[in-house]
Amino acid sequence: MSEPDMSPTELRRARIRARFERQFRAIEAQLPWLKRPLTAIRARGWWIVRLPIALVLIVGGVLSFLPVLGLWMLPVGLLLLAVDLPLLRGPLSAAMIRGRRRIAVWQHKRQRKKR
Repeated sequence: MSEPDMSPTELRRARIRARFERQFRAIEAQLPWLKRPLTAIRARGWWIVRLPIALVLIVGGVLSFLPVLGLWMLPVGLLLLAVDLPLLRGPLSAAMIRGRRRIAVWQHKRQRKKR
C-alpha cells in the first residue's frame, strides 16, 4: 500500500513502526555485535520466544534490588515487548531517542572535561 492509499490511522502506524525500526538500526550501528541477535529476535514468527523473554526481563528489572538482577533488564524487556505490541512502539521509540541524545551529550561533556 502506498502512502496516498493509506488512511490517516494506517499512515500514523506506519510512521511509528518506521521510527521504531530506525531506533533499532541506530543501536545496531553503535553496537555492531548486536546486529545479528537483534535482527533474529525481531523476525516474524519469533513472538513465541520474544514474549516469555520480555516478561522475564521485565520482572527481573522490577526485582532489580536483588543481587543478580539489574535495572537494565526493564527497558530491554519493554523493547522486546514493543516489537509485538504496537501500543508501546511510539513511547519507547521516543524514550530511545531521548536516551541516545542524553548519552551523546554526556559523552560530549566528558570529552570536553578531558581537554
